[in-house]
Amino acid sequence: MDEFALIRQFFRQGRQGHQGASGGQGVVLGPGDDGAILTPTPGCELVMSLDTLISGRHFPEDMPAEDIGWRSLAVNLSDLAAMGATPRWCLLSLSLPVADAEWLAAFCEGFQALARQADIALVGGDTVRGPLTITVQVTGEVPAGRALRRSGARPGDRLCIAGVPGEAAAGLAAWQAGARTGALTSRFCRPAPQLALGQKLRGIASACIDISDGLAADLGHILEESGVGAELSLAQLPCSPALAEWAASQPEDALARVQLAGGDDYLLLFTLMPGLNLPRDAVQIGRIRSEPGLQVLGADGELLPALPLGWDHFRT
Repeated sequence: MDEFALIRQFFRQGRQGHQGASGGQGVVLGPGDDGAILTPTPGCELVMSLDTLISGRHFPEDMPAEDIGWRSLAVNLSDLAAMGATPRWCLLSLSLPVADAEWLAAFCEGFQALARQADIALVGGDTVRGPLTITVQVTGEVPAGRALRRSGARPGDRLCIAGVPGEAAAGLAAWQAGARTGALTSRFCRPAPQLALGQKLRGIASACIDISDGLAADLGHILEESGVGAELSLAQLPCSPALAEWAASQPEDALARVQLAGGDDYLLLFTLMPGLNLPRDAVQIGRIRSEPGLQVLGADGELLPALPLGWDHFRT
């Protein structure tokens, strides 16, 4: 299969304005030309994000192609969720060792399943030969002036999360130990971007970020951009039965380690002014302080002397 046959077979359904993973509202011209032609919604600002996933670094080399397709789009959609944006269009660049039709069919099945769920249109991209590498660029829209940012947290705000941090990191550990099924491995393979929550937080949350590199590390970005500090309580972090069962078979500090520093959760971490109701399923896990830095209280209420580090591509 040559490059252009690959594009025709897998990425060119419905070029001009048809609904689905390759067409959609606002698409004047989709895959097949040198560029896509799109019509933004009047009164909206565009939100764009891009992520690259490399086999063996961002996902296991033996992960099923369908899960890789889902995951490659999900991690990008999570960035739109953190900005309160509505997904509109995406671009996909694939570097493939070989044009394996069976692998590509499974990859596209996973990618398009999430694209349909999120109502985002694939409008173009690129394919090259090389090590398995996937780059996805997403574009969303948000009413002008309503985008969520990292820089609005203020002293006294509540620090909140919806979901269980640490499940994805535990799922990766379980995968590396040989598990291929279960709630935790599913959380790692198929993250669920919190798009609806992000849109509900517009005009309510003072700051927001998605957790990709670990709760403590990503909270640090909010604190830096907002010029504030925070206090976080381990006892207030949600814990699912599956995560608790995994932690029971691990060293004593494993639960705190994955909940504070485990990456790939793709949950929204946000701050709310006092007096505002928490969104459904969200819980308060700490508060914003005027004093700089992050303090974490352990299960015993005492300050942790040191925090585990989140993910950093260039840390030695």
